[in-house]
Amino acid sequence: MQLTDNFDAFENYLIEPLGKKHNRAAFCCGVDQLDKYFQEQAGQDARKYIAAPFVLVEKNSGFIAGYYTLSSTSIKLGELPIEIIKKLKLPKYPQLPATLLGRLAVDKNHRQKGLGEMLLMDALYRSFHNEIATIAVVVDAKDDKARSFYEHYQFIGFPDYSHRLFLMMETIAKMSNSD
Repeated sequence: MQLTDNFDAFENYLIEPLGKKHNRAAFCCGVDQLDKYFQEQAGQDARKYIAAPFVLVEKNSGFIAGYYTLSSTSIKLGELPIEIIKKLKLPKYPQLPATLLGRLAVDKNHRQKGLGEMLLMDALYRSFHNEIATIAVVVDAKDDKARSFYEHYQFIGFPDYSHRLFLMMETIAKMSNSD
């Protein structure tokens, strides 16, 4: 798995920040919570600097094939597995800065094309190249299928939360260096 900003295999798509020009009404991933958020709340969250939504747009049609959101969060030191704390020699701060990948969805008419992976890699790339310190990317998987998706990309579960996972920035850096 390689972290890059170059998605030649997906030349018919582009990922950009959500803007007024994007028509969100037709988007449907089949998960009411994700559809409703994107159609009704994502624009407000962007304007209020609560989340940064990014959309995967089909170049020819302008159709939104997927989206994800990034925002800041923190991890309590004690929530991380002790072996990671020791291996990385993390400081004993009570809270560590992290990036929250709050939502990620692909329109049901665009599934099975690798677009979920493209969105995830773009989110990790942006998180890694951000100029604000962050120790990990955190996700809250909506169900077991989503949890399996993230685990496939090396995300690790928090010991006390079955569907909350993280990927350390150190791992993302290694993915970025494999370019």
